[in-house]
Amino acid sequence: MNRRVLLTGGLALASFGGWFAYRTFRPLPSDVANAQRAEPLPDADTTDWAALSNEEWRERLTPVQYRVMREEGTERAFTSPLADEHRDGVYHCAGCDLDLFSSEAKFDSGTGWPSFWEPIAENRFGFNTDYRLWYPRLEYHCSRCGGHHGHVFEDGPPPTGLRYCNNGVALAFRPSTAQDEPA
Repeated sequence: MNRRVLLTGGLALASFGGWFAYRTFRPLPSDVANAQRAEPLPDADTTDWAALSNEEWRERLTPVQYRVMREEGTERAFTSPLADEHRDGVYHCAGCDLDLFSSEAKFDSGTGWPSFWEPIAENRFGFNTDYRLWYPRLEYHCSRCGGHHGHVFEDGPPPTGLRYCNNGVALAFRPSTAQDEPA
């Protein structure tokens, strides 16, 4: 096999892969995709999260949390205990403790990461488009501290049809106190 045939075949395969990704992965709903950055949250927290240095973030977070939340990394699938968390409660941002998801919106997506069909409120995240895998994915970040949490996909359950696929290390779970009371 000569080099020209090999290169031509490789280019054709790469072109087909790009076309397939473009046709297979539909854009997300425009109301979510067009919300590039959420409005600042009115709350009692007086920390200037944008002013924290990388060193301050390294002190606040574990090395894995820092890689995921500050460098937009991804934890390995099926490594987070929160993927198997089934108690009632609220999931908070591991960086700034903002409440993000209710356990009522959590579902088992089979992906190995905690997945939710909607956040607690629309202003919890800012969004941007990520092209690191050659096709557009909608990435979301905490609107208070800017920490990377994951990506939103359009293959979730009703009523939204969305799947917020969240890195478990970017979350802190607080169980509901009602479960601790005797029945």
